Amino acid sequence: MLTELLAGRARRLIAVEVDERLASGLKERFAAQESVFVLQGDVLEGAPEEILVAGGGGAPYVVVGNLPYFIGTAIVRRFLEAMVLPRWLVVTLQAEVAESIAARPGRMSYLSVEMQTLASARVLFHLPPRAFSPPPKVRSAVVRLDVLDTAEVEVDDREAFLSLARAGFAAPRKRLRNSLAVGLRVAPTEAAAMLSAAGVDPEQRPAELTLRDWQSVYFAYRRSEQ
Repeated sequence: MLTELLAGRARRLIAVEVDERLASGLKERFAAQESVFVLQGDVLEGAPEEILVAGGGGAPYVVVGNLPYFIGTAIVRRFLEAMVLPRWLVVTLQAEVAESIAARPGRMSYLSVEMQTLASARVLFHLPPRAFSPPPKVRSAVVRLDVLDTAEVEVDDREAFLSLARAGFAAPRKRLRNSLAVGLRVAPTEAAAMLSAAGVDPEQRPAELTLRDWQSVYFAYRRSEQ
């Protein structure tokens, strides 16, 4: 149903389907529409730019889909980190995951930090289980991610920055100084000193920090290593 709606709106539609039987059915159903290309395969096995080339597409492009929930974040991550970036993504995910991606300071998680450094995210609406057949046992939500022209956080090493943020959420219910101490395997006093040097209150919870706070903590951490 989603493919049919998109086929009537897109100049070029590349539909990726891992199930051979479903892909065959899609090819037969849209055989008369030259604008639709059905690619049978795993979306995580090929780079986004390879998918574009295989389907006769190119930039600018957008990503739309009801994603398999167990690999939904992996698919979003693949496109946000691609060499050829989409303009935006509108995808259906498990509601808790969508809400975490789009969370604001006070409710943020490591996933929030990771995704929002590359895209502006917001939950568009929720979907009840009865919207699907068969109905899932979890809630669903549609989230939009607008890819940023420049990264929200400018750091010298993105992987090191994300590693630091991941450490900060090691014990998310604890105070930041204790959570970071657990993640970095250092004493709470050492973590507190680093946070103070970054201008961040060590008594906050990890979920309360902004992206700029994490950037400051990262640079303080790098200075402490020198």
